[in-house]
Amino acid sequence: MYALIALPLLIILMGLGLPVAWSFAGVLAYLTWVYDANLNTLMLQGFRSLNSVVLLALPLFILTGYLMQSGGIAQRIIAFVSRLATGRGGMGTAMVLSSSIFGAISGTATAAIASIGSIMTDPLAERGYPRGRIAALLGISSLLGILIPPSITMILFAVVTRQSVAACFAATIGPAIILIIGLILYNRFLVGRAFDEIEALDTSDESFGRVTLKALPALSLPIIILGGIYGGIFTPTEAAAVAAVAALIVGGLIYREFTWRSLGKSVVQAAETTGSIILILLFSFMISRILSFERIPQEMTEAIQSVITSPIAALLMVNVVLIIAGALMDDVSVTVVIAPLFLPLMVANQIDPVHFAAIVACSVVIGANSPPVAPTLFLSCKICRVPILQAVGPALGLMGFVALPVMLLTTFWPDLSLTIPRLLDLL
Repeated sequence: MYALIALPLLIILMGLGLPVAWSFAGVLAYLTWVYDANLNTLMLQGFRSLNSVVLLALPLFILTGYLMQSGGIAQRIIAFVSRLATGRGGMGTAMVLSSSIFGAISGTATAAIASIGSIMTDPLAERGYPRGRIAALLGISSLLGILIPPSITMILFAVVTRQSVAACFAATIGPAIILIIGLILYNRFLVGRAFDEIEALDTSDESFGRVTLKALPALSLPIIILGGIYGGIFTPTEAAAVAAVAALIVGGLIYREFTWRSLGKSVVQAAETTGSIILILLFSFMISRILSFERIPQEMTEAIQSVITSPIAALLMVNVVLIIAGALMDDVSVTVVIAPLFLPLMVANQIDPVHFAAIVACSVVIGANSPPVAPTLFLSCKICRVPILQAVGPALGLMGFVALPVMLLTTFWPDLSLTIPRLLDLL
């Protein structure tokens, strides 16, 4: 009974404006008090859980995202994709593809929103896209960084559930491809129906070949990172270090857009983001230890299994819970709290943990853009300079017609997420 209060308490604390990490600390304090846990032992176990080489990838990939933002890498990617994505709905397609490439390097949605949104919002608006629709499309497509490896969310999932990082990376590739195709087709369908897209006048004196040549160093980064991971050249953690160094070289020596000020700002932003995530992880590990000692996950699994006997019903229930949790909390909180809590239920219903990783990632895409909190959509609206009410309708359309079908397809077609890990001999 005491444990059931923990999740509502976390949501209330976050709703009151308390930073996410300290909201977790409040829940930890509550559980420590009601269960009379030994705080010294919990701290020791929490720090031991953080003593992981895998977690070194977190600050490095986060730093990569900020370096891309300040080093001119994102601008070259967008310029290339904008020239490539022509025809009906071309600018919307360019935003989706730019987000996917950005995600394949940085693994974070926040950096994608800040970089791609700040560059593409005004050109999209000039082409006739309503700002509410721009914000909605940016909010959904930025979360491709969660689905396309390397993904910060999948690193966290692998750490808290003790799964292979490479397998979790590979599990989300299939859903990501379908989501990209769905977003592009849905945007093309809307052009001429929901709004009219004005054809661009090419005022640039640069040829397509020159734009491509400038973008090649930026476009080579995802090939190096993903090819290195799945080619067995280096581990995901080593890939994170390679990504950060490569972004520094490309932005500093090739594009020459770094200044000491922008470089320092990127490092500080990466440190702040990493510090927040590490604190959340520390407190969540300690909370998980208390819940495990009190057998809360096992008892919850037994209670659900006594009511829900069908694996399909269990999957549907988990989908609903994940979407609701994602609408109230950020992707990091959902991953480190909900995923370990429901993993025993998934295992009891013969659901592969790697398949569950893909389900969690797809549900976050929907939850992060769903009211009332909608953390990603709010940030997207801030970047696009538009009231949230103008973006809610378009966002619901994107989620209902694209993201939700992708999540259901991922949930009930395991091969979509498990085929690539099997082909790469990761399972």
